[in-house]
Amino acid sequence: MSETASAMAEPDGAGRFGRFGGRFVPETLIPALAELEEGFREAWADPAFRARLDGLLKDYAGRPSPLTECERLSERLGLRLLLKREDLNHTGSHKINNVLGQALLAQRMGKERVIAETGAGQHGVATATAAALLGQECLVYMGEVDMERQALNVFRMRLLGAEVRPAMTGSRTLKDAVNEAMRDWVATVETTHYCLGSVMGPHPYPWMVRELHRVLGAEAREQCRALTGADPDVAVACVGGGSNAAGLFSGFADVPTRLVGAEPAGGAAVGRGVPGVVHGSKSFLLQDEWGQVTEAESISAGLDYPGVGPEHAHLADVGRAEYAAVTDEEVVDAFVTLSRLEGIIPALESAHALAWVIRERESLAGQTVLVNLSGRGDKDVEQVSRLLGPAAGADRGLR
Repeated sequence: MSETASAMAEPDGAGRFGRFGGRFVPETLIPALAELEEGFREAWADPAFRARLDGLLKDYAGRPSPLTECERLSERLGLRLLLKREDLNHTGSHKINNVLGQALLAQRMGKERVIAETGAGQHGVATATAAALLGQECLVYMGEVDMERQALNVFRMRLLGAEVRPAMTGSRTLKDAVNEAMRDWVATVETTHYCLGSVMGPHPYPWMVRELHRVLGAEAREQCRALTGADPDVAVACVGGGSNAAGLFSGFADVPTRLVGAEPAGGAAVGRGVPGVVHGSKSFLLQDEWGQVTEAESISAGLDYPGVGPEHAHLADVGRAEYAAVTDEEVVDAFVTLSRLEGIIPALESAHALAWVIRERESLAGQTVLVNLSGRGDKDVEQVSRLLGPAAGADRGLR
């Protein structure tokens, strides 16, 4: 195996990617995590399980998602821009890949109740959808602030039969929703599967979630080669916890493609964080001088998180991927630009990746750049409309 391929290999026996990852959890959860790891390894090696998941991804989620060439925006930027359209999946984001796999795994392990946490609501909607499909009881924790700014997704989850319970502590955002979900899991682990929504948390979650999202990276590589005859020069994805980026990067880790994660300036865990432990694993984390977790701030609820998945910390540590911060202003401009020039309204999360490309266009001139459009912007339209006003940002973005 090449040096680059080993950068996204399976974690070691302790669940670590280099010096990051592991299991930092209460003693009561150790047996549950061991059971989950064993259950996932058995399922992942079972052709019948893989066939059922592949069937659902194709016939229910709508895979493969297409690759879209952006001719107008490419011309403006002076590069070749391709979008991996995870926004066109059922439920509107990449999250359905991971959730269908975990929901099937829960069913296989005899867990009739699933719980989840969500920030922007995309993972919550996907979890509620899979639970409805498989007849599972579903409870989703969501920060009270996020419930207000993503009210449409709250309604969708409830319509699908899930209970949405607000996290009322701390900043009342994603970090606090994860805290509540973990407390629930500690108390109900015998009957409940925690459907964790990103490549974070204790082992085996970061590895398992990445494997369930590997499909999008494999598709993107095949589609790029079919369309352009080569791999892209650069692959870009937004990073909060980093699930969509992990899926995309896994498709290009063994080739020379440059891997870039776009973080929110107010929550740049790789850019401004230091190693620490949160939510069961060691990774880069925003902390104060006393080691206390500090709050992240982002226009995007899905990226409003003070840490990053441990595999991303490892990729940054070994220099295989780079991570750059973009501001909320740049994100809104990118949101407007893609809408105006390509007729595609991106999720605010995805707009982070586009914002980096737009800012770096001079250095990327002539290159093929692949952006993972991890979600669609329906959920964000009301929030952005309040920012832009009646003119809908007529003076914003590239013209």
